[in-house]
Amino acid sequence: MGSVLVTGGAGFVGSNLAVTLAGRHPEWRVIALDNLYRKGSELNLDRLSEAGVEFVRGDVRYPSDLAGLPPIDALVECSAEPSVMSGVEGDSSYLFETNLVGAYNCLELARRQACQFIFLSSSRVYPLAGLRALAIEEAGTRFELASDQPQPGVSASGVSEQMPLAGPRTLYGTTKLAAELLVAEYGDQFPVPTVINRCGVIAGPWQMGKVDQGVFTHWMLSHVLELPLSYIGYGGTGRQVRDLLHIDDLVDLVELQLLDPEGWDGTTFNVGGGRPVSLSLLETSKLCAEISGNTLEIGSEPETRAGDVPVYLSDCSAIEAHSEWRSSRDAGQILTDIHDWIIGDRERIAGALT
Repeated sequence: MGSVLVTGGAGFVGSNLAVTLAGRHPEWRVIALDNLYRKGSELNLDRLSEAGVEFVRGDVRYPSDLAGLPPIDALVECSAEPSVMSGVEGDSSYLFETNLVGAYNCLELARRQACQFIFLSSSRVYPLAGLRALAIEEAGTRFELASDQPQPGVSASGVSEQMPLAGPRTLYGTTKLAAELLVAEYGDQFPVPTVINRCGVIAGPWQMGKVDQGVFTHWMLSHVLELPLSYIGYGGTGRQVRDLLHIDDLVDLVELQLLDPEGWDGTTFNVGGGRPVSLSLLETSKLCAEISGNTLEIGSEPETRAGDVPVYLSDCSAIEAHSEWRSSRDAGQILTDIHDWIIGDRERIAGALT
């Protein structure tokens, strides 16, 4: 490996990936490209520079911004508008131009360079109707998936890659699935080794979490900074559940994929913490209060938002059968790492969020 381009390289996933790769592989040339659109991404520029990562101000929506880059051996596509609610109200052009046109422009660059292409996709490619039809049980502080499910590809362990993909899935999920289809076509027609990682909720330090994206970081930020929170939807009880993945576990996986392009070529896998690393909002509140020392009065909004689902768990049995990779950081460590990051850079983080 000589040179790696990380698009969205000043964002949460991209910056952590670029900094870690540069530290572990000083012989690699690591380039981070970002348009700094996301509020707070500018906080990562010093980290990138200190790690020896080359930063390029550019936008994946514009082929000209990619044309002048140096030769690369691999491209990790982390650029995206990540909000599930994006485009629901107002203009959806940035969502489609970044997530779909941007992915196409990056694939064209990979085709010209004949380099490996790793795509960060989303569990939101699975259709809403299917996820909402899952059989769930109320168990104390959370909803659980029942053992018997009405459709293939789902079990008490979560959603697998075999879940049918027919049906609407939010505009965000549609852009990610459409980009996945492009990745598969380029991998089949050109000498471009491809990998698709369908990520659940990723969390960890340097994430500017919001209610519609990065919910676990948002929850800890709100506890530390004592900001208002509400349980939204499903009766406002806080029992809805997601699995979560520490950013460092995702970085470990992408590094494995970069080191073995042929072994991962053409694969699509769910990537998450699964049932063992999952939390309801109620459970998250309890952990955040214990770690931060602040207990909040949390509001309740019973009405369910468009695009929400009661439970999502990643069934990662396929990727675990394919490789030695495992999610190794538990929920307590994830929230503690987020807390420690906020405490260590509180003023700048609070300023970026306002």
